[in-house]
Amino acid sequence: VQLQASGGGLVQPGGSLRLSCAISGLALEKNNIGWFRQAPGKQRERVSCTSSDDGSAYYADSVKGRFAISRDNAKNTVYLQMSSLKPEDTAVYYCAADLVCVLGVMGQGSHYWGQGTVVTVSS
Repeated sequence: VQLQASGGGLVQPGGSLRLSCAISGLALEKNNIGWFRQAPGKQRERVSCTSSDDGSAYYADSVKGRFAISRDNAKNTVYLQMSSLKPEDTAVYYCAADLVCVLGVMGQGSHYWGQGTVVTVSS
């Protein structure tokens, strides 16, 4: 199983980015996929997940209303559209597969991890 995250970069506050997670080796339509992030000097935190179990999505309170997760099963790719970015969104973002994501709950860990993509929000 391989997860390839991309789309990170430098963006000004208030700007937008779309992260992509291309997945191979497992069927996207049968797996829960999530995004985590880790800022410098901080612990990894949950950001969002999309559930194949019940079709639900989870968002951390800090990103609700600004981030949107979506999946394209035909392309085996999950996206994280990030808008109204803030400096505190600066982090390495990791996509993950085979995690708990159901009834609006997201697990803390995951079975498979991508390599991370860096998002820097700064003027």
